[in-house]
Amino acid sequence: MKKRWIADISLLAVTFVWGATFVVVQNAISFLEPLSFNAVRFSLAGVFLLLWLAIFHRSLFRHYTWPLIRSGIWMGLWLFSGYAFQTIGLLYTTSSKAGFITGLSVVLVPLFSFLFLKQRPSLNAGIGAVIAAVGLYLLTIGDGKMVPNRGDVFVFFCAVSFAMHIIVTGKYSSRYSTLLLTMTQIFAVAVMCAIFAFLFEDATQMWNIAVLRKQEVWSALLITSLFATTAAFLIQTNFQKYTTAARVALIFAMEPVFAALTAYIWAGERLTASGVIGCIGILGGMILAELPLTWILGKWWRTKRHFTS
Repeated sequence: MKKRWIADISLLAVTFVWGATFVVVQNAISFLEPLSFNAVRFSLAGVFLLLWLAIFHRSLFRHYTWPLIRSGIWMGLWLFSGYAFQTIGLLYTTSSKAGFITGLSVVLVPLFSFLFLKQRPSLNAGIGAVIAAVGLYLLTIGDGKMVPNRGDVFVFFCAVSFAMHIIVTGKYSSRYSTLLLTMTQIFAVAVMCAIFAFLFEDATQMWNIAVLRKQEVWSALLITSLFATTAAFLIQTNFQKYTTAARVALIFAMEPVFAALTAYIWAGERLTASGVIGCIGILGGMILAELPLTWILGKWWRTKRHFTS
């Protein structure tokens, strides 16, 4: 029981860091363009993870194969597109809205699993997707306009990419070393971001000391590369085995909530009434999609018996 609580608290801390990164990244990309920022972020994260493997898991390097590298690059492609769309979207939308829209990846996974893997989604996953879709509409149309802004559209494609990343990760993670796959995809993301930064941005800013020394930039790079990527992955790998999948899903569903709270505290962002209702709908849909229907019915039945006995 003690290990379960330690695991839950550790995973909740990881979720808080993920939620808080929306604000710090939004501040940083005011000085360092999105693709350039991600190129530096994932390069640092890859180096941190490489050092970790070299010190504590050196024997794993013997298991590096070309199929593993190809799988890691394919996973990295979807991870790259997810973070690219998310970071670009933060140029045009708020951190709180981006957090909740990104969370839609949870309810998109069952839909994509049905389309691409022919795996029929559960009833609660379908209901959760509908509730989350209504919530997305209320959140993105909360400013009174009849169409979402372009930042919301970018972040929605980010959610699509993250959902596809979850699917391909599930396909390859059982075949190869998780640590090696993670390091491979992280370096793949860094290379892809660097290439596109040279094509579409002023990539020279990536090694501009004046830019990197800005507090908004170096603090965001430190938080996202060391804590939100390397440390978060190592914590998740170490502690997730001590808790249940349903509890992990509930904990990770708190990410957009933390994104909204940190945006409220640090950036002074406010949501409209319909935006708040939309956020509640997305969060509720995410939780409903992840919890087994038998667990939900069991909780309802025990509560009913408690009040009727």
